[in-house]
Amino acid sequence: MTNVPKTQRAVQLVGPNQLVLNDSKQVYTPGPHQILCRVEAVGLCFSDLKLLNQFSAHPRKTKILSGIEPAVLQQIPGYAPDNMPTVPGHEAAVRIEAVGRQVTQFEPGRRYLVETDYRWLPTAGSNGSFGYNFEGALQQYVLMDTRVITSPAGRSMLVPVPEHLSASAVALVEPWACVENGYANNETRQIKPNSTMLIAADVVATSGELEDLFKQYGRPGRILWISQYQTPAIPGITVESRPDPGLLNDADLDDIIYFGSNPDRAESLLPKLAPQGLLNIVLCGKNFGRDIITPIGRIHYSRIRITGTTGYKPADSMKHIPQTGEIRPGNKVNVVGAAGPMGTMHVIRAICQGIRDISVFAGDVDTGRLAALAKLAEPLAKANAVPYSQYNPAKDYVPESFDYIVVMTPAPQLTADSVRTAAKGAIINIFAGIPATVSAKIALDTYIEKQLYFVGTSGSTPDDMKTILAHVEAGRLDTNLSVSAVCGLDGAADGLKAMENRRITGKIIVYPACKGLPLTPLTKLAEQIPDVAACLNNGLWTIQAEQKLLEMYG
Repeated sequence: MTNVPKTQRAVQLVGPNQLVLNDSKQVYTPGPHQILCRVEAVGLCFSDLKLLNQFSAHPRKTKILSGIEPAVLQQIPGYAPDNMPTVPGHEAAVRIEAVGRQVTQFEPGRRYLVETDYRWLPTAGSNGSFGYNFEGALQQYVLMDTRVITSPAGRSMLVPVPEHLSASAVALVEPWACVENGYANNETRQIKPNSTMLIAADVVATSGELEDLFKQYGRPGRILWISQYQTPAIPGITVESRPDPGLLNDADLDDIIYFGSNPDRAESLLPKLAPQGLLNIVLCGKNFGRDIITPIGRIHYSRIRITGTTGYKPADSMKHIPQTGEIRPGNKVNVVGAAGPMGTMHVIRAICQGIRDISVFAGDVDTGRLAALAKLAEPLAKANAVPYSQYNPAKDYVPESFDYIVVMTPAPQLTADSVRTAAKGAIINIFAGIPATVSAKIALDTYIEKQLYFVGTSGSTPDDMKTILAHVEAGRLDTNLSVSAVCGLDGAADGLKAMENRRITGKIIVYPACKGLPLTPLTKLAEQIPDVAACLNNGLWTIQAEQKLLEMYG
């Protein structure tokens, strides 16, 4: 490995809220199936804070359960599950420095965007990920294994990028792709074939109602029946009578239908949903009468879903499920917690997406951050002829009857409040990374009566990456609009603290090559690094500013 040092600088997470800057971390020599990359730039993310706080309890920091041979994992020095120290950082632009002898699809010198989400490698609560249970990019060099970063369908998690883009613009494709996935993700509108469905019936459920559902939306492989009423006969489907659902394993059922309105029963069923499982609530003319404790963290991380009807037919509930989480024409959109780094992206996307006749509201409790958002959003809204308003919920009137609500703040109460402010048929996008174990008291009676639908996603796909990258390459989107500060590895810990304390409004870009560069907001560049400040474009980060910074500190 020509010109590659034996040791490097790296930011390591060694325990909950324990970050250390290691000046002599080993640079691994790639094995037969591995590649060594130099990290050009990495963005700090609020998800890094969640990992920092939760460490081994984070659902992406736990062991890989399947999808790859354990012997292969043992060959990967950067595999760091559970309590093992890891290197955070998943929004990365990298360049290949060396490859193993059996690697044929990658060559030294090529530049890539890193896709972080290994969805075919499940953990107990999510999936394997770059920057979590596999070491990430807050280091000068990172080792990756092709047996990890290649999907079963043969798709690589390294996306080629052109040379003319700045490293920051490339690195920020990842968070923008996560935003894209929050809207583009296809929702489950069919019963999973060959699945296990649980039906709990506290009222009489007829075979005719079920046959109508199965005729329209597909048939499960088998049904587990929990009810004091007679087990229905469903031609072609095995129906097994079971005792109380408390005896069933958690996260084990693909679909659940509940006929009834007992709030305790509903709360007992929700934990049984497997990842991407659907709970269909059929109230049969009654209501719960109180809020229901709902695992909203699993809506985000495990993509469980809830639909329902006030009537008697489970097929009616399925009609309320949207095809995707996309904003629809004519929607009145509310971004809650809009002035943070990711909220800003959601606001810009809504304004610039070209969806006709929408209006956008942006709410945040931080007046200073709202002012910074206005400098970006208002000119874009004017150029795209999109009505745009900002508000501070602590002192301003908060409009109601929104058709689309994006919850950007990981406060469970804000998700609960969104049910009240939603219009009939609204989509509520739980984008903020509420921990997977967190629940909230949700007015499911109101949720079902209004025909609302919670969506939530975590991470992105290569297709999302390619969509955003295409926009960037064509000049339709400048991801550098998000940049608010830069630093080297020396300033990464300060950057995370600044994010946590809401001192930085936008994204922080870390340049591992820039030794000695502290956390530097763009607003301070003129006084601290005037030569770099001279390369900004009306205060915005540019490739010229990046090149000057690397020239001075690299």
